[in-house]
Amino acid sequence: MPATSTTLNKAGAVSLPGAGAAHARSKVPAAENTLRILKLLASKRGPMAASNIATALGLPRSSVYHLLGVMEANGFVLHLHEEQRYGLGISAFELSSAYSRQEPLSRLGRPLLASLVDVIGESAHLAVLHGRDVLYIVEERAKNRPSLVTDVGVRLPSHLTASGRAILAALPKSQVRALYPNAAAFSARHVTESPIMKYSALSSHLDQVRQRGYATEHGEVTPGFGSIAAAVTDHVGWPTAAVAVTFLEEKLPADQWPALAARIQKVANELSIRIHGRPAKGSGIPDSTRPRALFARPRTGFS
Repeated sequence: MPATSTTLNKAGAVSLPGAGAAHARSKVPAAENTLRILKLLASKRGPMAASNIATALGLPRSSVYHLLGVMEANGFVLHLHEEQRYGLGISAFELSSAYSRQEPLSRLGRPLLASLVDVIGESAHLAVLHGRDVLYIVEERAKNRPSLVTDVGVRLPSHLTASGRAILAALPKSQVRALYPNAAAFSARHVTESPIMKYSALSSHLDQVRQRGYATEHGEVTPGFGSIAAAVTDHVGWPTAAVAVTFLEEKLPADQWPALAARIQKVANELSIRIHGRPAKGSGIPDSTRPRALFARPRTGFS
């Protein structure tokens, strides 16, 4: 065992990609490189060969095999012998499940949504994708505003909601297609002017969401109510949740929607940062189109 420890310590002297000189050496190289391998595997869509892991991290192959062997023995990686590749194991999944059980998204998101509601005077909520539905995990209701169907624990078809559309737009198109393979996957709550009842309509709508940087909904959930939402993304840009605000459409002129969308995007980006994710590069809304006075004072933008 001492020989193995020495080998790992030498491997640990390799600096992290993109790291500064102050981070060139780690005091616990084996632990750091173990975490680097786990993070690399978590960032990929599928398993990786050990040689590719070594190349990507700048580590000797022998050290990578040693570390993978220890992680495999403890269930954190799974060796796919036929493919000669390594993927995340059940222990890594259990860590993810424990993370979910601690409700970090709702704990971190609730104060951000509360602050947003204080500023704009409209109700806000946080939702995650659950199959083809969105599941609402936080609702912050504004004072003197009507109750909404988007209470905590409620599930709604994602293609009908601004929250769902924001998340779907951030997914690969192949993933969206898998969620909506045929017409039976679509449903409607009310008769609307332009219902999304087939994949081609959904795909076209999501293209618009990607272009402008935020999602909208016009009465598909509750007649007379509109919603605007932006996606919360993780460290690889995968949509983890969506922040949305719902309001009476007659109270908010269409030319003020971009300003509200910019505020929502800012909250979504802040939550992305808090979960160590990758915030959106931009909201898709040019600064010149954002009204400056709309959110200047609490509760005055929409009354």
